[in-house]
Amino acid sequence: MSKDMVPKRIFFTKGVGKHKERLTSFELALRDAGIAAQNLVRVSSIFPPQCKLVPRSQGLPYLSPGEVVFSVVAENSTHEPHRLLAASIGVAIPADRNTYGYLSEHHSFGETEDSAGDYAEELAAEMLATTLNVEFDPDRSWDEKKEIYRISNKIVRTANVTQSAVGDKRGLWTASTKLTRPDLANWDSSDGCPCMVVLGS
Repeated sequence: MSKDMVPKRIFFTKGVGKHKERLTSFELALRDAGIAAQNLVRVSSIFPPQCKLVPRSQGLPYLSPGEVVFSVVAENSTHEPHRLLAASIGVAIPADRNTYGYLSEHHSFGETEDSAGDYAEELAAEMLATTLNVEFDPDRSWDEKKEIYRISNKIVRTANVTQSAVGDKRGLWTASTKLTRPDLANWDSSDGCPCMVVLGS
């Protein structure tokens, strides 16, 4: 595969939508996230080497209506009144920027935004730690593992982007989305700028 297809930048975004139709609630969540005008193609969860995390305000201008955008997606929806739902994307970035990192998707019910976000972040960090041969006890708390990762000097950053929502009291479909999007900085094809989008609901 061409190195031109490896994203150079990534951003996170999220959204919530409510409607009587499930599909329309998802569309409204995509609009809230700022990515409804793109054709999303789901991919697995590798944070590319040399990729830079940028704010949503810097990432969105790279997107064009109708563009095919590669995405890592976390989504969730419900039509049960008052049901708590969350979707989260976790990220773990290695200290060695020539090495790939991980993105993880997590979708849950009855979990707070903080709990869902910590879980997704922990998943990404554990996946990266195992590829970097960082020894840790999987039964330790997330805070204890974060300290081990920090001391190892192999994982430089972990984070999460999480969207939670509560099911509409009238039973409308409620959907939330989360997105992280990397761009290809030097894309020179007339096809536009392919990028990886991470979407969480």
